[in-house]
Amino acid sequence: MKKARKTSMISVLLIPILLLSMFVTIPQAKAETDLGLTVGAAILVDADSGKILYEQNADTPLGIASMSKMMTEYILLDAIKEGKVSWNQKYKVSEYAYKLSQNRALSNVPLRADGTYTLRELYEAMAIYSANAATVAIAEMVAGTETEFVKLMNKKAEELGLEGYKFVNSTGLNNKDLMGMQPAGTGPEDENVMPARSVAKLAYHLLKDYPEVLETASIPKKIFREGTDDAIQMENWNFMLPGLVYEYEGVDGLKTGTTNLAGYCFTGTAERNGTRLISVVMNAVDSNGAGSYKARFDATAKLFNYGFNQFSKQEIIPEDFSVKGKDTIKVIKGKEDKVKIAVKEPFSMLVKNSERDLYEPKLVLDKDSLEAEVKKGTVVGKVVIERKEGSDYGFIDGKEMAVDVVTADDVERAGFISLFFQGIGNFFSNLWGGITGFVGGLFS
Repeated sequence: MKKARKTSMISVLLIPILLLSMFVTIPQAKAETDLGLTVGAAILVDADSGKILYEQNADTPLGIASMSKMMTEYILLDAIKEGKVSWNQKYKVSEYAYKLSQNRALSNVPLRADGTYTLRELYEAMAIYSANAATVAIAEMVAGTETEFVKLMNKKAEELGLEGYKFVNSTGLNNKDLMGMQPAGTGPEDENVMPARSVAKLAYHLLKDYPEVLETASIPKKIFREGTDDAIQMENWNFMLPGLVYEYEGVDGLKTGTTNLAGYCFTGTAERNGTRLISVVMNAVDSNGAGSYKARFDATAKLFNYGFNQFSKQEIIPEDFSVKGKDTIKVIKGKEDKVKIAVKEPFSMLVKNSERDLYEPKLVLDKDSLEAEVKKGTVVGKVVIERKEGSDYGFIDGKEMAVDVVTADDVERAGFISLFFQGIGNFFSNLWGGITGFVGGLFS
């Protein structure tokens, strides 16, 4: 009886514990690739191949603030390349650019209402100091008005295959800071937005097409209009550059951004031992949930540490690689009845050091034969790199992990007599195959 009462008592005591367990979530162990980033979104990319090494909430459109200026740089450098504008071209300050430049609560170099400035001066102010009025001036030089320039921004975004983007001005400011002079067709409190993946893709293409952008982006400090009454010290907002407070070895770009909507953002790039990485962090906060310059650079350092320490470039497919037993393809009506095939080029990419053996090549042919004449370098299929287990982030451009397979030699078409005898041989071969098949069928 006592034993029964004791059991009943234990059951009663267990009831609240069981009820409590229904509402309490037991913390789960962090995944190996959880870097503990306190950010709205993040992504890390190999700048050479576009291989994505890490991502976190990378497809949610968020405010990008002055990271927008990477698109302005892209369009400007396009215009320079096409000869539409030149570095020494002079700009006469518009009323819009003048009024905006006087707001020192924003990042700006003050422009004189009656002043003229070279495109290079304005570009350096934008790239180093994130000067907003200088950015508007550049937009006006390239497209006539910021309204027309925004059209170019959205067009370029489409060309690059960016997704989830919306550009409403050239600077990344909230339109409410533009004092009612925002581009036509945009709302009074609109702001540029884009997912981290698209921001990284923009940076990836910018560095591919115009690597010289880093020559200016890497300048820690410079005096605007040195030696004049307008001289002003410009300190780069990228505090990870050499000599600055959050210096990180190898960092030489690219663009910070901060607004109330976007929080503290940064698209960074760093190079070490021949490997260049691109990182994006958006709306970075510290452990207390407060946004800060330090939070965005701390998050960026974690990404770079992860990339440089845990990844290395691996040759997945060597030069002239061919699949054993499948290193030739049949040739019809040729002087040779087969031709050697191999990969067009070697393939290397950054791979996590512990995962090198998880990738293997697989041959996929488009056809099982070719008709002569066959030219060397004819594409006949591809070698696809497959991951044996686990997931892979893929590439920033969405490309497949694959290399073309091509013919390694020329094969001339056989002459008339040779083709004649080939035809006879094929006839009797097919005939004999039909007879043996028929006879086999009678006794089966």
